[in-house]
Amino acid sequence: MLSNTSSHGLVFFKATMLSVFTLLFMLSAFSISAAEDKFSFDTPAHRESFLKLTAELRCPMCQNQNIADSDAMIAHDMRRKVYALLKQGKTEQEVIDFMKSRYGDFVHYQPPVTAATLWLWAGPVLFIFIALIVVVRRKSVAPPEDMAAKLAKADEMLGREKE
Repeated sequence: MLSNTSSHGLVFFKATMLSVFTLLFMLSAFSISAAEDKFSFDTPAHRESFLKLTAELRCPMCQNQNIADSDAMIAHDMRRKVYALLKQGKTEQEVIDFMKSRYGDFVHYQPPVTAATLWLWAGPVLFIFIALIVVVRRKSVAPPEDMAAKLAKADEMLGREKE
């Protein structure tokens, strides 16, 4: 059985730990909100353009995240640059062109169709087409001899062995 003193110590320990966890939670929540970029927009249209562009542009470091979701330093820089270009009155296409000229076509989730990227689209289609031709040709090849004739010949050979 616990004594009154040890029971009091256990309650004090739990209260202290609860206070520490609460303090850590509040500090982490504050640091997360402090790390977010703060942008102010003149119109809701500018805000929509900013959100659309940051969702369409890919982080060069993360490669599978857009710059809106990425926490990489380059994504922060790209978001600030998108904001600055929109503040200068640039259109969405001008911002995309600027980012492409700086980081390459990879930075945009909708890359242009060029001679270099055409094989990415045509390759799988050609592969499926060629595979279908091969399968159809293998199925349509007639056996070289009549199956009934082969069976008759095999029966004759078995009959000879029995004698």
